[in-house]
Amino acid sequence: MGLIANLSHSHQSPLVAVAGAASLEIAASCRPGCGACCTAPSISSKIPGMPSGKPAGVRCVQLDDENKCLIFGAPERPLVCGSLQPSAEMCGSSQKDAMHYLDRLEELTG
Repeated sequence: MGLIANLSHSHQSPLVAVAGAASLEIAASCRPGCGACCTAPSISSKIPGMPSGKPAGVRCVQLDDENKCLIFGAPERPLVCGSLQPSAEMCGSSQKDAMHYLDRLEELTG
């Protein structure tokens, strides 16, 4: 089913939803230039420019050169993209931390 599809139906943090562990959820905002959540997970929904969705580990074609979503807030942006919200747990202290976390979740849910 994939990470994004699983998380879109969960009201828990990603780690709790996948592993059943206690969450240390802290409010966070996107790290400028990161783009990990638009690269690491698979997305089964149709994306403009990616009509079959996006495989795990493949950069979304809707990311610009600064890793900003070109369709953020637009009606054609898949609903599942907004379901993955940043958190200190998921994002860690770097883009590398975020990729590692999301890659691991993809392995557990893929």
